[in-house]
Amino acid sequence: MLSFLLRRAVSTLPVLLIVALIVFMMTRLAPGDPAALMVGDSASLSDIEQVRARLGLDRPLPQQFFAWSGQVVQGELGKSLFLNQSVATLIGQRIEPTLSLAAFTIVLTVLIAVPLGVLAAWRHGGWLDRALMSFSVLGFSIPTFVIGYLLIWGVALKAELLPVQGYARLADGVLPWLTHLALPALALSIVYLALIARVTRAAVAEALTEDYIRTARAKGISERQVLLRHALANAAVPIVTVIGIGVALLIGGVVVTETVFAIPGLGQLTVDAVLSRDYPLIQGITLFFSVIYVLINLLVDISYVLLDPRIRY
Repeated sequence: MLSFLLRRAVSTLPVLLIVALIVFMMTRLAPGDPAALMVGDSASLSDIEQVRARLGLDRPLPQQFFAWSGQVVQGELGKSLFLNQSVATLIGQRIEPTLSLAAFTIVLTVLIAVPLGVLAAWRHGGWLDRALMSFSVLGFSIPTFVIGYLLIWGVALKAELLPVQGYARLADGVLPWLTHLALPALALSIVYLALIARVTRAAVAEALTEDYIRTARAKGISERQVLLRHALANAAVPIVTVIGIGVALLIGGVVVTETVFAIPGLGQLTVDAVLSRDYPLIQGITLFFSVIYVLINLLVDISYVLLDPRIRY
C-alpha cells in the first residue's frame, strides 16, 4: 500500500504540470488584456504598455510560465493583479463556503441516493424503480442554475421558508449555516443524486442475480441483511467510484451555484477572476481545484482495497 501511495503521489506531478501549462496558455490566449482593464478606457497605448511591463506581461510566454511555476514550486501562488493580495490568502478567505457547500451536497446526496438505488433494485420493475429512472432522466436534463432559480422562486420567495441568497459562517451558528446552505445544496445535488442513485440501482440489481444471494436467501437470512451485507457490500466499488466522480464534478457545479445564490466562495471568486482577466488568481484557483481532484481520486483508489480485499496494488 505504501509503495502504491508513493507511486500515485509521483504520478500526480506530471498531471499537475500539464494542468498548469494548459491553464496558463488558456488565460494568455483568451481575449482581453488585464492591463487595459486596470488603466481604463481613457488610457493611451503607452500607459497600457507601462502597466504590462510592470506586471511582466510583456515578456515571452515561456519566461512568464517558468517564472510562475518557479513560484508554485516554492509554495507561492502569486499575487492577484486587481485585489493586490496573495492568491493563497484569497483562497483561504473563500474556502469555507465552498467546502461547506460541497460537503453538505455530497452528504445529502449519498444519504438519499444510495437507499433509493437499493430500494429500486430490490423492487426491480416496480413503481419506485420506474420513478427513479424517470427522475434520473429529468435530473440530467435540467441545468443546475435553472433548478436554483426555481427553488429561489418557490421555496424562498413564495413560501419564505429559507433565505434567498448569501452565506452564514459556521462560527455564527449551526442553524443559520444550514439554512443558508439548504437551497444551494439541494439545487446542486439533483444531478448527482440522479447519477448516484442510478448507478447504485444498476450495481445492486446485478449483485442480486448472483448465486451467493440465492444461497443467502436459502439459508434463511433476512431480506434486509441480504440487501445490506451481501448485495450492497459487493456492489460498493462502482458506487464509491461514481461518488468520487460526483465529488470531482462538484467543482464545476459549485461555480454556477455560488453565482446564483451569491455565496462568497471560490466559485464566485473564479467568476470574478475570469471577468477581470486576473491571471495569477485564475491559475492559482485552478491548480488548487486540480490538487483536490487528484486527492479525491487517490482516496477512491485506497477505498477499493478496504471494500474488496481481492484488489491488491
